[in-house]
Amino acid sequence: SIIQTDSEILAGSIFLHFFPKIRLPRYLRELYLRTVGDTINLLIPFWGKPKPQVTWTKESQPLDPKQVVVRNTEKDSVFFIRAAQRKDSGRYQISVKILDEFEDLATFDLLVIEKPGPPKNLKVIDTWGFNVALEWNPPQDKGNADLKGYTVQKADMKTQQWFTVLEHYNHTSCTVSDLIIGNSYSFRVFSENPCGLSEMPAVTKNVTHITKLGIVYKPEKFHSRDFCEPPKFTQPLIDRTTTQGYATQLVCCVRGFPKPKVIWMKNQREIQEDPKYLVHMDQGICCLEIRKPSPFDGGIYTCKAVNPFGEASVDYVLLPN
Repeated sequence: SIIQTDSEILAGSIFLHFFPKIRLPRYLRELYLRTVGDTINLLIPFWGKPKPQVTWTKESQPLDPKQVVVRNTEKDSVFFIRAAQRKDSGRYQISVKILDEFEDLATFDLLVIEKPGPPKNLKVIDTWGFNVALEWNPPQDKGNADLKGYTVQKADMKTQQWFTVLEHYNHTSCTVSDLIIGNSYSFRVFSENPCGLSEMPAVTKNVTHITKLGIVYKPEKFHSRDFCEPPKFTQPLIDRTTTQGYATQLVCCVRGFPKPKVIWMKNQREIQEDPKYLVHMDQGICCLEIRKPSPFDGGIYTCKAVNPFGEASVDYVLLPN
């Protein structure tokens, strides 16, 4: 057997302590996908003694301290971006080095995306029987991501209501069938990527009339309808009291096109990301859930809706018991 002296054992243990190791979270081992405006807060643990020297780079270049904040301790490094932008996309690398001799590296790829632009040059290329053939070009801006397809909709001018014909459609031409002879139709197409549908669609310039063969149709003058409207609350908030310690919900309804952005405020200050508050919005129904309210949660709560055509807001007084 081999007998080690105390000095040899000590030297071996010191060597193990010197060797650094990064524990990259599992979700960063694949493409890390985020949306424009998201807060990115990553905790990267590592070990090594004495205290390692930590260095971050993006595409082999130093990070911009105005865009990315890094905080290092003896055991981990925090990578923080307050509001992600598309320019933040790229490959990031963290280096943990001890005494310029021992080093460990880890990399991850970040992709920041947003909703795509609308398709281009939507037009009707043929009409026959109950059918209309449409054609369009891909959007100029894909939102920094691959497209998942297109959503095609039709509207009968008698009802002026839009109905979806195709979803997640992967071509730039299609045939819309089962139209009603004698009726007029308008068509629109949305682009879609992993972030969702484009804010605005491409809409056909002219109304298409489905005529019966052998009949000459003289269309009446049609004034296209503007579907855009500023935000408007259809169900306002109602003042109420709540019991301390029990979750409460503030609910209101808003409509508008394009879909309004909803901002919740307390005493005229915007509610930022806080685990105490949970915000929902579905089909125009806005909900702010306050978890375990206390006397400090009393005050005036405001729901504000904004789109390119205007803004609207409603107030709500919360009185905890």
